[in-house]
Amino acid sequence: MIEKILVAVAGRGLCEEMFNMLMDIPSLQQSSVTVLHVVPPQVTSDGMADKLEEGGKILAQAVQSLKIDPSKVNPRLKQGDPKTTVCQVAEEEQSDLVIMGSRGFGRLQSILENSVSQYVFQLTSRPMLLVKDDIYVKRIRRVMVALDNSESAKQSLQLALSFVKEVSGGQIILVHVTKDLTGKYSEDVTATAEKDSVLAPGVALAKQLGISYRCVSAKGKPGEAICQIADEVNADLLVIGSPDRRPNVAKNFLDLDRLLGNSLSDYVRVYANCPVLLARTVAS
Repeated sequence: MIEKILVAVAGRGLCEEMFNMLMDIPSLQQSSVTVLHVVPPQVTSDGMADKLEEGGKILAQAVQSLKIDPSKVNPRLKQGDPKTTVCQVAEEEQSDLVIMGSRGFGRLQSILENSVSQYVFQLTSRPMLLVKDDIYVKRIRRVMVALDNSESAKQSLQLALSFVKEVSGGQIILVHVTKDLTGKYSEDVTATAEKDSVLAPGVALAKQLGISYRCVSAKGKPGEAICQIADEVNADLLVIGSPDRRPNVAKNFLDLDRLLGNSLSDYVRVYANCPVLLARTVAS
């Protein structure tokens, strides 16, 4: 259950829009929210004072735009490196969901451009909802979830179902892509796809909850196929598992495979044309 949400704002308004769309979901309306704006260090004290003043205005404007009881909002203006500060506050607040904007950089560009969202994606164990600068944020009606047999996929399914079951006219799109790196992309839809053993548990749960559903079983390169299907079904939100693969003893060491953009969830984060919710499970 999502009870504590952290919204990291940067003055572009996208995260605030995404939060307001989530507030259409009844269970999330009971959540509390921390609105965070981080001011990076400046060379001079005057520069720092100016940035703090500007940051205060960004934070106030963000808080004012949220469609939630003001008593449930905790505004926080912090000084420091935005990358590490967002991670720190997420842990301090025990956030159940982190909402961040993303410029959609992939691979080495994220490092070269000092991407905050990529760094947080790499280091936090919290579920993240990423909203790219170039997408249109819509009301959440069609929630697509990418499934396999992993624990993070099961977490994704539960999150997606919890959203859709409370939305009038909502639909969950259950998707399983079988890896085929050489073959041409192809897919089967509902009638045949329901026989897919990976999708069957999701179908059963959707029927049990009385949720409208659609199934897509496909073959191809998983990242590309998932993004293509999200476009085809006009998904308002894409939920995908993103396991924290590092053991607890290695939390301070970067996972270069993910940092360089080689994981499935990172590919989808970069190339999907809708908001992406990354469900997390922690490795032991």
